[in-house]
Amino acid sequence: MPDLSFFLRGMIIGFSIAAPVGPIGVLCLRRTLSEGRLCGFVSGLGAATADAGYGMIAALGLTIVTAFLVDQAPGLRLIGGLYLCYLGLKTFCSRPAERSGDIAPRGRGLLGAYTSTLFLTLTNPLTIMSFLAVFAGLGLTQSQGALSAWLLVLGVFSGSALWWFLLSGAASLLRAKLNTPGLRSVNRISGTIILAFGVAVLYGLLAAPS
Repeated sequence: MPDLSFFLRGMIIGFSIAAPVGPIGVLCLRRTLSEGRLCGFVSGLGAATADAGYGMIAALGLTIVTAFLVDQAPGLRLIGGLYLCYLGLKTFCSRPAERSGDIAPRGRGLLGAYTSTLFLTLTNPLTIMSFLAVFAGLGLTQSQGALSAWLLVLGVFSGSALWWFLLSGAASLLRAKLNTPGLRSVNRISGTIILAFGVAVLYGLLAAPS
């Protein structure tokens, strides 16, 4: 019988790593308030997918991949920082979405929401370092066996997805109270915060010793 404790531990790890407020959280909040709960939750699933991918690398002990990601960290941060700046400016200048109940855009709109957060999370090298540190600290390595590792990864995805489900649900409760000027303010505040995260990433690269 598989040890389901690995799944539960993975859920706790995934939830804990997803929960701290950052650019992904701000982006999901803004999309939920502007475009509906589904769009916000799908955006979170993109981050959860990236978390699961990094969790898999850490759980299965893929040292070659880990070393490559660490070596490419400056380039990944540059790409991620520039993309954050782009998203911040785009969000700041965007008009509030037209409402139709609580229905988010479908098709390419949801795909774009998913892929944008997936890309942002994958270009953050601190994510893989977080998983490596947590897994090593808890003694969760490839020595536990392949099945346990996969249960751990599934738990990471489930825990991260749970956080985004709760966050988008909480934000959707506020959505009905916002009028068009309020949504416009949400776009401007969110855009400014996301842009600030991007500038901070780029500044960190410039200030880092060569």
